[in-house]
Amino acid sequence: MLEDPLVLARLQFALTAATHYMFVALTLGLAPYILGTQLVAVLRGDRSRMLSVRLWGGLYLVNYGMGVLSGLVMELQLALNWSGLHEMFGYTFAAPLAIETMTAFFIESTFLGLWIFGWDRMGRWAHLFCFTVVTVTAYSSAWWVLISNGFLRHPVGFTMVDGVAHLTDPVALMTNPAAVFAFLHVTSSALLVGALVVAAVSAYHLLRGEDPHRIFRRGMRFAAVVMTVMPFVVVTFGGLQFQIFGQDPPTSGLTYTAAEVEEIESAARSTIATTASTTGEIVMITAWTLMFFLGPVMLLAQFADLLNPLRWLPNLLPRRGAGRRTLAGRVPNWLRPSRWGLTLLLFSPFLPYLASVGGWVFRETNRQPWVVVHHLTTADAVTPMPPGAALVSFTLFTVAFAALAAVTYRLLVRFARLGPEGSPLAERREEGPRETPEPVHTF
Repeated sequence: MLEDPLVLARLQFALTAATHYMFVALTLGLAPYILGTQLVAVLRGDRSRMLSVRLWGGLYLVNYGMGVLSGLVMELQLALNWSGLHEMFGYTFAAPLAIETMTAFFIESTFLGLWIFGWDRMGRWAHLFCFTVVTVTAYSSAWWVLISNGFLRHPVGFTMVDGVAHLTDPVALMTNPAAVFAFLHVTSSALLVGALVVAAVSAYHLLRGEDPHRIFRRGMRFAAVVMTVMPFVVVTFGGLQFQIFGQDPPTSGLTYTAAEVEEIESAARSTIATTASTTGEIVMITAWTLMFFLGPVMLLAQFADLLNPLRWLPNLLPRRGAGRRTLAGRVPNWLRPSRWGLTLLLFSPFLPYLASVGGWVFRETNRQPWVVVHHLTTADAVTPMPPGAALVSFTLFTVAFAALAAVTYRLLVRFARLGPEGSPLAERREEGPRETPEPVHTF
């Protein structure tokens, strides 16, 4: 395997894309919750909710910074390793990526900077508007990226001129069903990632009894509602994508004839691709099954105090009995059902990540041996390079992404544990009284 540049390039892109998606999903999942919380805080003048915005906004900031770095690394390896794709489809596949970089990305970064440094320096509505733009452009970035991805699976809106694809119908490109369904599926699943990250952080602080501003109780309620409703939405949009599986794109025949397509696909069938596809499907289905049950359980847990027998059973015992005293005041914390549930929630964010990556593997391996279905094979899209160069590229990019992922995880866990007082956006406190400056004499 290490002697085949094609295998190394494919494995490298799979690792970088899966790692980058971890940052993207959390960005898309946290942004609406932060925006909604800040809107309520502005309308009510609620300081506790604004502290919540500072906490989740600090995690968003750390994740966003690492997402930018990983995105730059991924685009670099995409340009270096897949020159055949850009030579043939640079005017179509790369166009939405250029729009995403030049518009949505820079606008998002600019307004995020205004939001970060605008605390207590601009009006509350102007400050809220800044994060509204951040949220809209974050989803706009996802939209343009998925237009490019949808084009690979269901190429539309172009014609071939001397072996190079030229865009002829931008509307068809932007309304491509492969892109629309993928966008709705990815963004709705990202809400599950954000909800379970909120739930995990909230569970950690509730286990420690740290919630003076009710930030984490509100977070648990939000996560419970999202996890109860959104899995049905996510699965619906995911299921709609199956109608494209096995369907010939409308541009089929512009590059290869039907007989040539059949010959290429027959020769490229491999046990490895089938195994990867099956494994991805199993991981996806298992994770989604667990999440379908998790939401209702979390919602019921909001009424745990009413359903907990340790709360009402002492009232059925004699008033002066030893059993009543034991149940009423001496029950160890580790015996309380709610503590077990909160502990399990600490690991819950792994579920939507596993489901998303498993679904992505299933979706993309079913597209093989094509990079652009019925137009460009994976073998023709990869950059010609010696095995040594491919191995060096694979090693460097894999190490870089592993380091970025480890640093991001460490920072997110650290700031999540510190709570609102330790957030990167926490309020600054004056350490002592300000000294009155001495008058400056002028002449």
